[in-house]
Amino acid sequence: MIAPRRLLPALLAVAAFVAPVAAASGQAPGTEPANGEGTVADTLRGRSGRLLARFFAPRHSMEIEPIARLFGRREQKNTSTVTVGDSTDGMMMSLISMLPFTEKKKNGRVGDYHIGRFPEEKGRLRSPAYENPDGFIEVTLDNKDTPVSEHFRLADFLTHDQKDVWPKYLVLREALIDKLELVLVELQRRGIDAQRLTVISGFRSPQYNQKGVGRGGRARDSRHQFGDAADVVVDNDHNGRLDDLNHDGRVNSKDMKIMADAVESVERQYPELVGGLGVYRATRSRSPFVHVDVRGTRARWGRF
Repeated sequence: MIAPRRLLPALLAVAAFVAPVAAASGQAPGTEPANGEGTVADTLRGRSGRLLARFFAPRHSMEIEPIARLFGRREQKNTSTVTVGDSTDGMMMSLISMLPFTEKKKNGRVGDYHIGRFPEEKGRLRSPAYENPDGFIEVTLDNKDTPVSEHFRLADFLTHDQKDVWPKYLVLREALIDKLELVLVELQRRGIDAQRLTVISGFRSPQYNQKGVGRGGRARDSRHQFGDAADVVVDNDHNGRLDDLNHDGRVNSKDMKIMADAVESVERQYPELVGGLGVYRATRSRSPFVHVDVRGTRARWGRF
C-alpha cells in the first residue's frame, strides 16, 4: 500500500471519498486511529488492518475513480470492481460498486436469483437498523474468490441455496469482516491455535431465512439478512466443525467460551463494533458455533 506520508495529502484532497470511508469505520476524516498508529490510510484497511475490499453504495460509486488514481497499480476486473494496490508491498484492494436495491423486482428477484422481501418491504421497520440495504454485491463464478480480507472471500458469506444460479447477490458489511479478523487476532494473542474461522452462515437472503423461522430456528428479522452477522467456528482442519480449542479431548461449551471471550474482548477494545453474541450448542446435525454481529447495540443469548 502507498506509504501513509504519501497517501494522506491525496486523501485529504478528495474529501468526497475520505468522508464515507472514515464514517464507515467510526473515525473522523483526517484523524489518526485511537491507537495512535498510521493515518487516514489505515481507515482503508479497517481496525484490523486486514481488509482487502471496500463496498460502495450506488450513491458513492463515483468515488471509486479518484481513489483508484491514488495508487500505483490499477486493474479493472469487471464493470463493478476496480482492484488497486502498490508495488511496495504487493497488497491489493478491491473497490466494489454495489448494484442498487431498486434492481430487485417486485417478485423478489434480481435476474434469476431469488432474494425475497426485506422486513421494511413488509412494513416491519423496527428501527433504522432494519432499513432496506443500499444495494447488493454481484457475485459471479469469476469473482466469488475475491478476497475481502486476509482470511475471508466473497464466497464465504453467500446464502447456501440456489447453487446453480449465477450471478448471486450478497449483502455484506465491512465492519463484520473487520470484527471477525479482530476476533482471530485476539484468539491468537491468547495462545489459541486459530489459523482460520469458518463461516457456517453469513448473508441469508430473506426468502432463505424465512424457511427456518420458528421455534428453535432463525429469527424472523435476523441480522444475517442485513449482511452484518455470521455464525463462525475455529476450523483449522477444514471439516466445518468447531475445533478442540483447549485440547482437553472434547469439543464442548468450554471451547465456545474461549471464542465468546475473544468476541467480548474485541468489543471492549472497539466499541464501534458492538453487536450480538450468541452461543449455540451442538445438535445431531451441527457443531457448536458462535454468532457474531455488528448491529450497533449489545445483545447476548445462549448458555455455555
